[in-house]
Amino acid sequence: MIHIPPNSDFSIHNLPFGIFSTQGSAPKVGIAVGAHILDLTALSRCHKFDFDSSVFQKPFLNDFISLGKEKTVQLRKDIQSWIKDKNSVLYHNKDLFVSQADSKMHLPVRVGDYTDFYSSLEHATNVGKMFRDPKNALLPNWKHIPVAYHGRASSIIPSGQSIFRPKGQVVPTGATQPVYQPTESLDFELEMAYIIGKENKLGQTISTEEAEEYIFGMVIFNDWSARDIQKWEYVPLGPFLGKNFASSISPWVVPLEALDPFRVKGPTQEPEVLPYLQYEGMKNYDIKLEVGITPENTSERIVSRSNFKHMYWNMVQQLAHHTTNGCNVRVGDMIASGTISGTEASSFGSMLELSWAGTKPIKMHDGSERKFLHDGDTVTMRAFSEKGHIRVGFGEVLTKIKSHI
Repeated sequence: MIHIPPNSDFSIHNLPFGIFSTQGSAPKVGIAVGAHILDLTALSRCHKFDFDSSVFQKPFLNDFISLGKEKTVQLRKDIQSWIKDKNSVLYHNKDLFVSQADSKMHLPVRVGDYTDFYSSLEHATNVGKMFRDPKNALLPNWKHIPVAYHGRASSIIPSGQSIFRPKGQVVPTGATQPVYQPTESLDFELEMAYIIGKENKLGQTISTEEAEEYIFGMVIFNDWSARDIQKWEYVPLGPFLGKNFASSISPWVVPLEALDPFRVKGPTQEPEVLPYLQYEGMKNYDIKLEVGITPENTSERIVSRSNFKHMYWNMVQQLAHHTTNGCNVRVGDMIASGTISGTEASSFGSMLELSWAGTKPIKMHDGSERKFLHDGDTVTMRAFSEKGHIRVGFGEVLTKIKSHI
């Protein structure tokens, strides 16, 4: 039997899917089990599956996800059972597993389209206080529609891949005209994202009641932002070059079903939302989040601890709104939550908020200060849910910042 440490993110209650490779092998589908990866291609040779197991040899999860939840959910249940069954092929055959330490993780899905929402009341309020009116921080539409924009799918990258400090037009403090230079306000955004697992036809809407059928699983999402570039360009059409240079995701996709024990009630929505955004049941999730910054040649400083349960607009509302005009979604599409901030300053999900637009610098363990991120900094985000003896984690997404090209 494979050993799973008690505090592992990848417990038997989780079993997330990802794309991995080992020395000399091509990328393929695996499942994280403790500190190991179950090689599903190797397992398929034991003739355990009633579908075309060639999906496990693909470099992305899209074909596997496209089998549908009837197949993917049953596979996860079977593996949970086989891991515990002393008579199963998994219990004694350790050759079906490889060490995560000896493996390389890859982007888990081929992302066709990517949408970023703006669904944290606390985050939207903080930004409104800083840049608009402290007494009327929210725009009039914010509590009526889940606000979002379409991002750039091609620049979504896996954990471990570094990013370069972007360049663009900025207006320096005290100036009236823009200059072209590297951003001086590079920021992270603490988010979660979900992956579409079922397609709708163009013109077909998805209701809040149906939405979970279309959500395969979730990852941690770091939506990098260049605040000074964004500030100059976002009027009147919104985010562009200040956002599309990179977004980093964790490599393991946690199935939505693994998060069922952590469902919680969401915030009260006032005024009452329109009928197509109304829903029944608990659609928020208690997922603990943290962000650490590690300057070069020193130790990590945890700068934020937050929780996904704070989101004002939940995932089923986001997807219902996304498709209410008949927009079609496809397998592998990624939909991000928007920055996740809590009510306390220590739970804010971006440097913009944590340093309050640079007015409250954050001290690192080496004595240096951060208003925004420096070259050489590594940003690490982690996420997990825990209830009694059940722990389901996402691992981490880790990214180092390099100087501009």
